Amino acid sequence: MSDRVYPPVIAAAKTMFKVLDLRITVEGAHHVPRTGAAVLASNHVSYLDFIFAGYGAQLSGRLTRFMAKHEIFANKIAGPLMRGMHHIPVDRSAGQASYQQALSALRTGEVVGIFPEATISRSFTVKDIKSGANRLAHEAGVPIIPVALWGTQRLWTKGRPKNLTQRHVPVTILIGEPFEASPGDSGDEVLHKRMRELLDTAQANYPNEPGAWWVPKHLGGTAPTPEEAAALDARGR
Repeated sequence: MSDRVYPPVIAAAKTMFKVLDLRITVEGAHHVPRTGAAVLASNHVSYLDFIFAGYGAQLSGRLTRFMAKHEIFANKIAGPLMRGMHHIPVDRSAGQASYQQALSALRTGEVVGIFPEATISRSFTVKDIKSGANRLAHEAGVPIIPVALWGTQRLWTKGRPKNLTQRHVPVTILIGEPFEASPGDSGDEVLHKRMRELLDTAQANYPNEPGAWWVPKHLGGTAPTPEEAAALDARGR
């Protein structure tokens, strides 16, 4: 497909990284195939995660088509950009259409990006995941590539004021080994385990600050526990 919008958006993002002097570490970019389809499945801690997950894949020369909620496509500014980059709108009341669009993209050799947790994790741990990533990869016969992002929550996350001008923030992008999807819950369990292991590694090697709001509770931070985060989500806060 024609990509006139994606390259300048990537160039703008890289300029932003330089201006803010973000300390970006990418490991495992070679796991993204230079040709052929794959499902890129990432944890979700920030509204900016698609930028950083896409950056990790772009180092292998791939442009990722992310599945994102359809409200973004209705935005006057973001909408045309999302459509120009051939991302895939997800309407949760009519999810089959987006599933088929993603499946079609995979069958034409694209890399499709998914956030299996569906919403941002306020606890900054890996939440329960939806089955879409595993089902798509299994039906298309393509590998799943797990991804962990860490540090992006410090720029803009759910329930916190955005701080897009913050400088020198370390950001970690870990891309794991591809694995074969399997039907049913077993595939979801493997994906959840791989994502959790990658995130644990990213957090262990990151300069986390004890007592910081952006550090999970089990690492000495003041982020909500998974149970507290679930209660906040249920109340729509």
